[in-house]
Amino acid sequence: MANISSNVVWHEATVQRAQREAQNGHKSGILWFTGLSGAGKSTLAHAVEQRLHAQGVRTYVLDGDNVRHGLCGDLGFSEADRRENIRRIGEMAKLFVDAGIVVLTAFISPFRVDRDRVRSWMAPGDFLEIHCRCTVEICEQRDVKGLYKKARAGGVKDFTGISSPYEEPLAPELAVDTGTLELEQCVSLVLALLRARGMLPQNVEPVR
Repeated sequence: MANISSNVVWHEATVQRAQREAQNGHKSGILWFTGLSGAGKSTLAHAVEQRLHAQGVRTYVLDGDNVRHGLCGDLGFSEADRRENIRRIGEMAKLFVDAGIVVLTAFISPFRVDRDRVRSWMAPGDFLEIHCRCTVEICEQRDVKGLYKKARAGGVKDFTGISSPYEEPLAPELAVDTGTLELEQCVSLVLALLRARGMLPQNVEPVR
């Protein structure tokens, strides 16, 4: 974890999270999509965001590849760098929650300790871990980015599921079988979770 300067003091905002949530008409929180490369994390996160945005919910997707173009552009894929990547994402997601936004994060985030650390920073109910459950075999069949093929050939080091471990969530708020279910079915399951947790405004209708 990065060192904290001794010369900084946390400044309490004049406008509080509860006021932002009241203005938005819904609660904020983190939807943490985790799973293997090719499991459908980004696809599902963006599909859920599209449905929520259409209903007036304030959202933002933090996507693994996009974040590595900027905020985490200095990091590689060693275990240490992956852990730092998730730490930064967790800190940023926490700020989004304070801003009253539903933030959807789509990262492999392979290590339980890192996901659990982000959860520990949040109030109960603010961190919803969503496991995009898909076998390595199916992910490899999809191989959207050609990474599995490169990893099998030794061209990608520390590749999750091949040469680096993926630690599945032990008790996620939701496990979605993205390897077998249609996208709309997966979206329906996520929205049902949000509805059950009271995170959505009353006008958000179930997926039919």
